[in-house]
Amino acid sequence: MAIRLDRIRNTDKLITKRQVIIHSVCFLILGILLGVFAKWLDNLSIDDTIWWQHAISAMNLNNFFSGFSIWLLIALMIAVYSNAPFTAAVNVLAFFIGMTISYHVYTIVFAGFNPWEYMLIWYGITRVSPLMAFVCWYARGRSFVSMLLSGIIIAVMRRVCFSYGIWYFDINSILDTFVFVMALVVLHTTLAKTVGSMILAVLLAIGISLLI
Repeated sequence: MAIRLDRIRNTDKLITKRQVIIHSVCFLILGILLGVFAKWLDNLSIDDTIWWQHAISAMNLNNFFSGFSIWLLIALMIAVYSNAPFTAAVNVLAFFIGMTISYHVYTIVFAGFNPWEYMLIWYGITRVSPLMAFVCWYARGRSFVSMLLSGIIIAVMRRVCFSYGIWYFDINSILDTFVFVMALVVLHTTLAKTVGSMILAVLLAIGISLLI
């Protein structure tokens, strides 16, 4: 089984267990910091007379960090740049645990309410994140299977970054567009694979639109 998976993408340079633990702790801390930052932005009362708050309002950063696209991009980057699929699973799980718990605790303590139903969505994502990270790691290979996986990921990112149907296509925001472009950059290995993945993503998007 391992040999067959190596045909999709070879494992990068092996690292020690100590390094794996250090990396996971770093991603846990990163998740905690970004979770607190996202909720702080969400609670911030904007004063347009203050330049940095005006910039936050102009870029709509509070809503951006309350959406899915940025978090999916960060998780994708953590996964594909990990040295192996199993470490990708551990690193992404650590990140989501830190992000979701810190966001939830900050909301309860400083915002004064418990968004339990909303957080159930994120806790559900956290539970499946190791499996998703394991699969996503193989998307940065150079094989045909990697191209298929990249196409599926691009289709998902296209869904969360843009609004579209069979006869229309709308850009949600400049930041979401940036996220989508970054996802393409992260997944890129060869031009042929990237073009093939994008074609597959478009076909998947059309198929989903027809079904929905």
